[in-house]
Amino acid sequence: MVIDNNFYMSLALKEAWKYQGLTYPNPAVGCTVVGNYGEILAVEAHHKAGEPHAEVNALKVAYYKLTHDDTILQLDASSEIHTYLLHNHNDIFKNCLLYSTLEPCSHLGKTPSCALLISKLKIKKVYVGSLDTNKEAENGNAILEKNGCDVESKLQNVESNLLLLPFQKFLVDKFVFFKWAQRLNATVDEGIVSSLESRKKVHDMRDKCDLLIIGGNTVRIDRPRLDARLVDGKAPDILIFSREKKFDQTIPLFGVENRKVIISNNFTILDNYKNIMIEGSSKMYALTRDIVDYYLCFLAPSFGGKNGFDDVEDEFEILNVDKESKDIIMWMKRI
Repeated sequence: MVIDNNFYMSLALKEAWKYQGLTYPNPAVGCTVVGNYGEILAVEAHHKAGEPHAEVNALKVAYYKLTHDDTILQLDASSEIHTYLLHNHNDIFKNCLLYSTLEPCSHLGKTPSCALLISKLKIKKVYVGSLDTNKEAENGNAILEKNGCDVESKLQNVESNLLLLPFQKFLVDKFVFFKWAQRLNATVDEGIVSSLESRKKVHDMRDKCDLLIIGGNTVRIDRPRLDARLVDGKAPDILIFSREKKFDQTIPLFGVENRKVIISNNFTILDNYKNIMIEGSSKMYALTRDIVDYYLCFLAPSFGGKNGFDDVEDEFEILNVDKESKDIIMWMKRI
């Protein structure tokens, strides 16, 4: 039987990208578990900081498929899932393959060590996309190999590193991404553009962000709140990029509790933040072009509006496309 390792890793990568922007301060990670005959037992991801890592979520689903023991489906805490798997696995994973976009963690923190769990489950072989450079969690591969697990590193390494880049930026500096929503005719104005599902995702990202950047004209015209109310989350601090310092203080964003609103005509304040989202259109795009790492576009299947991105001629590399939502969601980087 021929095993297509790149295919299984690509499934893990695709799943992880769905949670990019939602796992801060943790990385977005995906995992695929494959059975004795090449069958896909699980494709899962890390969803949120403090919750089970991708490998644990995948092993949980794989265990249920192999045993039909639904007790494990009632467990949410990573430590509980670890313990249940260790007490009940009965060597069912010994001929399985595991594909992780990131080297399984070695440390005991809010969640137990994934590398230690995988090795104790006696998984046959582990394929790893990116090596972990986080000093607290690195060297998981060494734990696996020490316990007799066969490890192959850097499978789809380039793609895995592109997925991991935001986390690597968090560790040493800051990650900045530019988000916008547009229709099929490239307009971004005149009312709501994206679906409710997409807007909830953006609010979830705001909940995870340290800082949100917006243009002064947008604030004056749209009078936004820029909070995370659709997911009952926290509102990020706001940088209003504007030469004019005076704003109507009844604009909703000024009334949100427990947030700072900074008005400035430069970006020096960004050095105080780690996870930064920019919302805007062509003017803000031009102003922030040199500080943005990734771009996130929500493409709505509709026409309407009048204005879009004017005088922009850049080209992009598409890092991931999610077509499972009502809108097409694209993560990109400028070429």
